[in-house]
Amino acid sequence: MKSAVVVFPGLNRDRDMVTALEKIGGTPPVVVWHKDAELPDVDLIVIPGGFSYGDYLRAGAIAARSPMMDTIRERAEKGVHVLGVCNGFQILTEAGLLPGVLMRNASLKFVCKEVKLSVANANTPFSKEYASGQVFRCPIAHHDGNYFADAETLKSIEDNGQVVFRYAEDTNPNGSINDIAGITNAKGNVLGMMPHPENLIEPAHGGEDGRGIFAGLLGPVNTYG
Repeated sequence: MKSAVVVFPGLNRDRDMVTALEKIGGTPPVVVWHKDAELPDVDLIVIPGGFSYGDYLRAGAIAARSPMMDTIRERAEKGVHVLGVCNGFQILTEAGLLPGVLMRNASLKFVCKEVKLSVANANTPFSKEYASGQVFRCPIAHHDGNYFADAETLKSIEDNGQVVFRYAEDTNPNGSINDIAGITNAKGNVLGMMPHPENLIEPAHGGEDGRGIFAGLLGPVNTYG
């Protein structure tokens, strides 16, 4: 599967994401600057984490207005898979590709630690390597990860199975409603999540819990010797 990593000013997890995609998929992704004229034909588009444009206005708000997001929206409508992690999730909500918003953490503090995630929906391309209800570890690092949606939107995404990952075992780090850590669009080909699976994909990271998210898209999980 061909993949691309889209980079905006202020992102700082692009190299981690490129490494994860190459190690798991076996092929380096195309790295695309947000002002590039074209996005190559790929099967997976990833927007990594960081602080695009310094999180001015709101986290992800300025990046969401980039012309590149129009291209990503068009590709998503055609069925291309899109993954937004942390700031990438914020950008996807600000651009209207995912419902809801990401607000300041309930603690009003930046949080960087490991949490537990449970798989709320294992029937997506992003979660099919996990079992339904499976709990796994994943790192987080964010200040604006508090997911919120109005009652009607929340009921819709819950009823449609769009909630893919939840914070588990009382590890919700930000106050997200219904412990939501990751959601898809109604079509199921766009996923946004606050935790960083790319930072737990090999023994050097302390575990491989995050590999399944990429393996479901890129192919079988590679092993390390």
